[in-house]
Amino acid sequence: MIFEKTLMTLAAAAAIAAAAAVSVFAAAFALYAVLETRIGAAGAAAAVAGVAALIVAIAGLLAARRAESRQPPSAAAQPDAYGLAEKMVGIVRDRPLLSLGAAVAAGVFVLKNPTLTAAVAKAFMETRRPPR
Repeated sequence: MIFEKTLMTLAAAAAIAAAAAVSVFAAAFALYAVLETRIGAAGAAAAVAGVAALIVAIAGLLAARRAESRQPPSAAAQPDAYGLAEKMVGIVRDRPLLSLGAAVAAGVFVLKNPTLTAAVAKAFMETRRPPR
């Protein structure tokens, strides 16, 4: 019973989509016929293409506007529930091989660039004085 209702709904949606497509093509041909006598075949074809592009652009802008209004606030706007250390522990727990590879890559980087590593460590360890 549910399958039959779903099938009927799908058939109705397909019929509506086909009717809409036929209507759009008929409107495009009618616009072409009206414009062909006034601006020629090439001009009429360009005008029909321009009208179609304009309709698609407006529909796209409306769809994008609706999608933006339905989206929840981004995660970046909300305060983090976990700190950096908790996130790192979660990554290590969830993906141990990836974590091992990252640790090896960091070790190789430290061995190849000791001056840069010292500068980064100094920047993190240095205490900041509040401005006077």
